[in-house]
Amino acid sequence: MRQNTRKAIKVVKKPKDSSDFSRQKEDAQPQGETSLFSIKRLNKVIKRSVDRFLSIQNAEGYWVFDLEADTTIPSEYVLLQRFLGIQMAPDLKERIANYIRGRQLDNGGWPLFYDGDEDLSGTVKAYFALKILGDAMDAPHMTRARNLILSLGGASRVNVFTRITMALFGQIPWRTAPAMPIEIMLLPKWFFFHLHKISYWSRTVIVPLLILYARQPVCNLSPGETISELFQEPAENLRNIDRYRSGDLAKSLLILLDRALKVVQPFMPKRPARKAVKIAERWTLKRMGEGGLGAIFPAMANAVMALKELGYPSDHPDFVRGLKSIEDLLVTHGSETFCQPCVSPIWDTCLSLSALREAGIPADHEAVKDAVDWLFKKLITSRGDWAYRAHDLEPAGWAFQFENTYYPDVDDTPMVLMALQRAHAIDRVGYKNKMEKAVNWLVGMQSSDGGWGSFDIDNNYLYLNKIPFADHGALLDPSTSDLTGRCVELLSMLGYGLEFPPVSRAVEFLRKEQEECGAWFGRWGVNYVYGTWSVLKGLKQAGEDMSKPYIRKAVEWLKSCQNPDNGWGESCNSYAGVSCAGKGKSTVSQTAWALLGLMAAGEVKSSAVQRGVHYLLNAQDRQGSWEEKLYTGTGFPMVFYLRYHGYRQYFSLWALGEYRRLRTGNKTSQDKAALNEPASFRLTALKKKR
Repeated sequence: MRQNTRKAIKVVKKPKDSSDFSRQKEDAQPQGETSLFSIKRLNKVIKRSVDRFLSIQNAEGYWVFDLEADTTIPSEYVLLQRFLGIQMAPDLKERIANYIRGRQLDNGGWPLFYDGDEDLSGTVKAYFALKILGDAMDAPHMTRARNLILSLGGASRVNVFTRITMALFGQIPWRTAPAMPIEIMLLPKWFFFHLHKISYWSRTVIVPLLILYARQPVCNLSPGETISELFQEPAENLRNIDRYRSGDLAKSLLILLDRALKVVQPFMPKRPARKAVKIAERWTLKRMGEGGLGAIFPAMANAVMALKELGYPSDHPDFVRGLKSIEDLLVTHGSETFCQPCVSPIWDTCLSLSALREAGIPADHEAVKDAVDWLFKKLITSRGDWAYRAHDLEPAGWAFQFENTYYPDVDDTPMVLMALQRAHAIDRVGYKNKMEKAVNWLVGMQSSDGGWGSFDIDNNYLYLNKIPFADHGALLDPSTSDLTGRCVELLSMLGYGLEFPPVSRAVEFLRKEQEECGAWFGRWGVNYVYGTWSVLKGLKQAGEDMSKPYIRKAVEWLKSCQNPDNGWGESCNSYAGVSCAGKGKSTVSQTAWALLGLMAAGEVKSSAVQRGVHYLLNAQDRQGSWEEKLYTGTGFPMVFYLRYHGYRQYFSLWALGEYRRLRTGNKTSQDKAALNEPASFRLTALKKKR
């Protein structure tokens, strides 16, 4: 378990001239003054933030911040311990219970994100977990939750994953869950469903889950732990919960297929099923590194439950390793403990590094050199699942977590490379060769539509989102604007501009993806503000004419979204429809994204940017930190959201650093590090893409 104080924090002795700007006199920068704030104040805010970052860097060179989801993950952690028969320590039980209780809404429900409405599935899991932890059914907070659940139709209306959870504990029959036969492991590549036709996160969750489906275990509960009171009808009578959809023939046909599978499955030969279980077991074990299967909690939890059902003893090395990876996700703050969905050190480190460079910390600073060295140590040079569609592509990329060897991604990799380029890592021969390989891998991961997905090439079999199991609508990993903008930005920073075929195809993809309002969708951050920032940064770096109408449309949209308090904000509700785009209470991270996007479009002297900077300056506390309770990260739109505790810190510093550079007549660190000619890289992936 990780406490709120960081382990092995190094003490950095800051030189007197630790910033590129430290030698500049304030009165020598009149072009940076505004009527809202002074350069002196801007410098003070940046310095406080920089000092804080330097003080919290880990001795190994990385930064890592808490990553928080809703109460679903802590609730599932409690249920996992119960399934495995592990006795939780009394103080841990109380701290997790405190966390769950502390996020209950007045109406009795639990939301998917701070300031959101109640979510039925999340509420059922929170209620279930609290009962396991010992909360009395007639306690006021439990009564409110139960009444709300019943008013929403009862526990039979929950999503598929919650249904499976209830089946694991005998609270609902296994037959109510969508059919997922273990023989999926044996399906040929040409079949309409195949593991490599779905996303990495779906794959790692599903494979160990198939083992559980095959065994259909039930963890028996005591009478005080059951949740039969949450159903409007006897749960044992439930059968076909998924209903045919009027007007959606494909969805209805897949539900019909699901029902047919449930009828014939008991009569299917046992030998293929046994073979499939063995294949699923080997597949799972092969990918269970130190960070756990897929390094994400749902997959990690399914993996250890599957091993238990396969007869692995509690002291087996694979079981112990899987369980430890889950325990490492726990974070304690005072009287509360929560379980993170995963950890984000690569992401946090590269973004912190870029922010510090934009804030003026020189490339030869100890903190920068340590971060660069650590990032290169984390470069993955072995093949993963992505190689299924890129057999000949040489592996070289970064993952999100400390360890996730099979799943480097096309979001971290360009962000890491841009941070390394800002730090002039390319000037070191050994590091340049590694950057070359990573850029080549990135080019090879471009999809046929010109965009980039997160983990795989052409993972866009959209019809699969209609199968009953995929009620969350996030089974796939298609190309997205935010990642494509990121890749364009990185390639262009290395001298590969609009004439470079992968960049030109990507820009064409981005133009097609632009919304009518001028914004771009943000898959991995909330939402259109995030996507628009990512695209504008990429287009600017590529040398696109930022006065073109389609870009000015995006700029005007961003300006129109600025709130009266001078900040920007966008609710997670914007994923329900573009009509909610750019609307929400102001946050410092979304304000920073808007500022970075506008400054990329040449708006540094605009009133909107001055006001946005003023908002960030006012939001910082005396310790050099910013606060942000609202969720601005996205796991799965409409289903799962994230609160990155680092976003409010490094993006705020980044935006202020870039603003100071531009308003004082300097180039950004990125522009200084950008190459005028294409890097002398051997990009063998280009030949294979033709």
